[in-house]
Amino acid sequence: MSDALPAGFTARPRADGAERPVLVGLSGGLDSVVLLHLLAMQPAIRAGGLRAIHVHHGLQAAADEWAAHCHALCSGLGVPLQVARVEVARDAGSGLEAAARVARRRAFAAALDDDGALALAHHRDDQAETFLLRALRASGPDGLAAMRPWQRFAGGWLWRPLLGVPRAQLLAHARDHALRWVEDPGNDDTAHDRNFLRHRLLPLLRERWPGADAAFARSAALSAEASDLLLEGDEAALATARTRDPQALSVAALGLMPRARRARVLRRWIATLALPPLPAQGIERIEGDLLVATADSDAAFEWQGARIRRWRGLLHAGPGRAPLPSSWRARWDGRDALPLPGGGQLRLEGVDAFDIPLHAHARQGGERIHLPGRRHSHALKHVLQAAGVPPWQREHLPLLSDAAGTVLAAGDLAVSAPLDAWLRARGARLAWQSGPARDDIGNLEGADPTPRRRP
Repeated sequence: MSDALPAGFTARPRADGAERPVLVGLSGGLDSVVLLHLLAMQPAIRAGGLRAIHVHHGLQAAADEWAAHCHALCSGLGVPLQVARVEVARDAGSGLEAAARVARRRAFAAALDDDGALALAHHRDDQAETFLLRALRASGPDGLAAMRPWQRFAGGWLWRPLLGVPRAQLLAHARDHALRWVEDPGNDDTAHDRNFLRHRLLPLLRERWPGADAAFARSAALSAEASDLLLEGDEAALATARTRDPQALSVAALGLMPRARRARVLRRWIATLALPPLPAQGIERIEGDLLVATADSDAAFEWQGARIRRWRGLLHAGPGRAPLPSSWRARWDGRDALPLPGGGQLRLEGVDAFDIPLHAHARQGGERIHLPGRRHSHALKHVLQAAGVPPWQREHLPLLSDAAGTVLAAGDLAVSAPLDAWLRARGARLAWQSGPARDDIGNLEGADPTPRRRP
């Protein structure tokens, strides 16, 4: 392999014909060292802005030596290097390896330029391993598509330029150019599924079928094509079930779909909400518990901090959260947003502050509110029911009261006549945000959950 880009190298997404800045994920191992060397030899890529990032997990005794090695390599190539030290959550419950991936992904997202490309050194052998692992987990075409050459990530793109290049070519390039790299001892531990495939199963398959890696990678590419075609149908079907609330789907519309399409639509819907992927039994639980439940039920399915509920002919999805503490109270003058326990906030928009501070608090039960245009007050519970506010939203709803305890508002869903008149006279409004902002920085390990549209 020469300094020219190798056969199988995937062209990088460009921004209106211009070069995107490239950030290389540099572990110090063979694959990432060769990738950085190849990119550093390309004048156009250098001109667009080439940087490297090494994530220091602190999990190996030689971690400091690996960082020093990356410093020396980048110094010799004239490529700026960022060493990102991360804390790996050892008690996350998903295992140390998965926790390290999460920490690494966050570091990559924080370092990536807007609309830039994060270049990772996954190659054809990695793709074959991923395809086999997905097949052993009984994945469908979305999973068998394995890793994509490029996909959206954080504020930019994830780029795998070597996905069509066999590792043997990378090794030959490294030897031709006398490149040095580090070896991670964890890569030899066959207790891990991927290492077992790499060291035990794939060598055996290659003895009988020398082109096994290429065949598996080709199957992954064909699965990706099938997945993209299916995705177009999923999007069209999802649109028929959507409501004005992106977190709610029509049960009646879902019932008109074939079961296989409905399963794909449900998974696609969850992906668009940046919730954790549905587990293997998730579709069966939704089919058997939620879709057949009575319209007035409050059936639910929960997984990994997320929840789907059935209520009034709709499926509602979102993060599972505890209700507002019944003891919570706060004085609020409206000058700044009022943070709510468990996430979310209440804001006063269009005016600097209230004339006098109000009291924010959780529902206790039995409250009444005097709505605009009504002669008498009404039970707040009945007002929220009539407005179609789901029970779990009522649990998070902050109330505003005056010093005498008169309820003036329930979030921004019900505003009393006096407060409504005050807001209208000033062109102001209340705005309630329920729950924290989502953290969605993409998926580095497999197929992109978003629609594939070439940049």
